[in-house]
Amino acid sequence: MSIRAVVWDVDDTLFDYSTADREGMRAHLAAEGLLEDFGGARAALVRWREVTDAQWARFSAGGTTFRGQRRDRVRVFLGREMTDAEADDWFERYVAHYETAWALFPDVVPALDVLAGRYRHGVLSNSSLIVQDRKLRTLGVHDRFETILCAAELGVSKPEAAAFYAVCEAMSLPAHQVAYVGDHPDIDGRGAAEAGLLSVWIDRDGACAAGDAPPGGHRIRSLAELPDVLGSDTRFGAPDTFG
Repeated sequence: MSIRAVVWDVDDTLFDYSTADREGMRAHLAAEGLLEDFGGARAALVRWREVTDAQWARFSAGGTTFRGQRRDRVRVFLGREMTDAEADDWFERYVAHYETAWALFPDVVPALDVLAGRYRHGVLSNSSLIVQDRKLRTLGVHDRFETILCAAELGVSKPEAAAFYAVCEAMSLPAHQVAYVGDHPDIDGRGAAEAGLLSVWIDRDGACAAGDAPPGGHRIRSLAELPDVLGSDTRFGAPDTFG
C-alpha cells in the first residue's frame, strides 16, 4: 500500500541543530569567560555534548522532566550546585546565542516543495512542543506540517513504538501508510521500522559504518533522494537499502 504521509524529526534532520548548538555554546562560553576553564573551545564543546547526551537520555527514559534535564545539563557541565533559577538563567543566556545560529539544512525547503501536494506532513520530536513550535515558526516552515507532536507532552519518546503510533493516530493513518524521516539510526531509523512505518534514515555525513545501519528501511545522504524512496517503497519482500 502506498505512503500517504511523511513524518519528520526536527533536530539534525530539518534543522541544523549540531551547528547551532556548537556555535551558540562557543559564543556563550566566550561571553561568560569560561572557555579556558575547560582547556579551550574544542574541549568545552566535547564536554557539553557529552553532558547533553547523558541528560537527554535520562529525559527520554522518563528519569527527569524536560526543564529538569536542561537544569542538570548546566549543573553537571559547570560542576557546581545551582538553584533552579540560577541554572535556568545560565541556560537562557546560552539559548540567546544558540538561536542566532538557527538554520535549516539547504536541502529541506526544496524537498518539502517537491513533496507538497503529494504527501501529508507531520512532525514527531523527542523535544517539547513549546520549543519545536517556535523553532519551526522562526525557520519559516511551521505551516508545512498539519501535526506536530513532541515527547514532553506525549509522555513517551522515540524509539518507543507508542510515540510513532501516536503521530499515526493523530493523522488518522495506519503505520504502513506513513514514512518517518530522522537522523538517528536507532532512535529514528530502527524505532520507526519496528513500529511498522517506512523508515528513512538520513545519514548526511556518512559517519556510520554500514554495519551500524538499522535494518528494515532506507538510508539516504540527502533529502534530494527522498522522493524516489517514497515512490519505491520496498518493505514488502524486496531488499532494504540500508548499508
